[in-house]
Amino acid sequence: MRKKALSTAAAALTAMAAMSAAAPAPASAAPVRIEIVTAHSETVREWIDPFTCPTNMVLTARSHYGDENAPTSYSCGFILIEGEQARVYIGDWTSRQKESKSDYSAPDHQAVVGRWHEGDENGYTRYRTATVYWRGQRVLLTSGDISVAYRESNHTWQAQGTGVMTGRKHSGDENGNTWYRFANVTVAG
Repeated sequence: MRKKALSTAAAALTAMAAMSAAAPAPASAAPVRIEIVTAHSETVREWIDPFTCPTNMVLTARSHYGDENAPTSYSCGFILIEGEQARVYIGDWTSRQKESKSDYSAPDHQAVVGRWHEGDENGYTRYRTATVYWRGQRVLLTSGDISVAYRESNHTWQAQGTGVMTGRKHSGDENGNTWYRFANVTVAG
């Protein structure tokens, strides 16, 4: 009797294992909730002061009205993933590029957190980027794109949705065009 009970139990377990192996995979996890919260705005004299976002923030907007002596405004935001603040690890300043023909793109999956400009359009510009982590996992920046052209001396640009700044291109003097590179914050898996 005992042997038969074990055989029946073993058969039941085998059948259950076969059913679970054949069962469809569970639906993928719900999408991760990502939010960019603007938490700091600052107006600086770019030709004198380099600008870097405060701790754990990335650039989300820039505006400039006037020539190279006019101030520039920046906005920085926290990246919140599932309501938790992501960690931003700031790197060094890039090598300088002549502003009148500058074209900068951050390395893959890095956001811009700072800009340093010296002089007028014949001066030089540097950028500062950062990697972003959440729960020990590298945050990815995907679906990168470039904005429409803005007249440098009369514009405001702001990333939309889960977008952050990943680069900038400028041609000419303050009346020349500026374009912004941006990408959306995502996490793998």
